[in-house]
Amino acid sequence: MIPYLHLGPITLPTFGLMVAIGLIAAAYILQADFDRRSIHADAFTMITIAGISGIVGAKLYHVLESPAELFANPSAMIFTRSGFAWFGGFLGGFGAMVLLARAARLPMFQFLDACSPAACFGYGIGRIGCLLSGDGDYGKPTSLPWAMSFPNGMVPTTERVHPAPLYEFLIWCAIGVFLWFLAARWMRNPAWNGRIFALYLALTGVARFLVEIIRINPRSFLGMSNAQVASVLSVIASVILFAWLAKHPQPAVAPAPVPSRRGRK
Repeated sequence: MIPYLHLGPITLPTFGLMVAIGLIAAAYILQADFDRRSIHADAFTMITIAGISGIVGAKLYHVLESPAELFANPSAMIFTRSGFAWFGGFLGGFGAMVLLARAARLPMFQFLDACSPAACFGYGIGRIGCLLSGDGDYGKPTSLPWAMSFPNGMVPTTERVHPAPLYEFLIWCAIGVFLWFLAARWMRNPAWNGRIFALYLALTGVARFLVEIIRINPRSFLGMSNAQVASVLSVIASVILFAWLAKHPQPAVAPAPVPSRRGRK
């Protein structure tokens, strides 16, 4: 594996590089979705702010998962290049996007629907960074022909294991493609606003729960890892949202036109 790229005097962590590529890809996809929905917003600015918020959230969540280690050696826990929790990143990025949408007075459910495919691709591409860096997100030992070892990874192993980040890349990109094309049909009916986001919560929750079965993360609540608990909550939120939307259809809200300066003195 290649945890770092050395370009002369510059050292680039491959994890950070792939996260940046994932954010750029997500911004392009989100802008395309905004355009086809006639939502007037700058996806690149939003993704930049949400990306920073997500990275901070991922680090904070990881740090708070191990309070004893935090108090024993806070600098090592906070200022290391590793240690980012998926659910913390989701909360940080999602919270930032919701606040930005409210500040811009965008139709919330249309906005969340537009964000869903972009979030899938951004997350999937970011996971390639975990694969390249060998940061311990791999799975259990296996004899499958595509098993991989990470002898030079940040969390090295010479055993052949499930390349879990690669699984996540493929699954999340497949979900992103599915949601993109399904949205093209559902967005014709304004009463279906919000359902793409609800489906995103369900599909990604199920996918992450299943991937965690072959991951090496420690189990905590009812024999589940923290990510599996978050996945269950995501699916429950999806069911609740689907039920709520069935009783409260969300019509499209046309964005307010930008006032023209023509004719003004």
